[in-house]
Amino acid sequence: MCLAVPGKILKIAGEDFARTASISFGGIVKEVSLAYVPEAQVGDYAIVHVGFAISIVDEEEALRTFECLKQMGELEELEA
Repeated sequence: MCLAVPGKILKIAGEDFARTASISFGGIVKEVSLAYVPEAQVGDYAIVHVGFAISIVDEEEALRTFECLKQMGELEELEA
């Protein structure tokens, strides 16, 4: 099953469609494309699917979703 996972944007680099971000998923940091969310800013929470941020969500929703995924055991591949 493919999941979209929320994470917090720590830093942003690049411009336009080449913008990328370091995003923390509960302490695990991955590099992600911001091509689909040009409005994204440091400190925002983004929903990420296969290396692309696909939407911005508020912190409460992101943390609630992350906790549900963690309880379901769906976050193991992030740790690999």
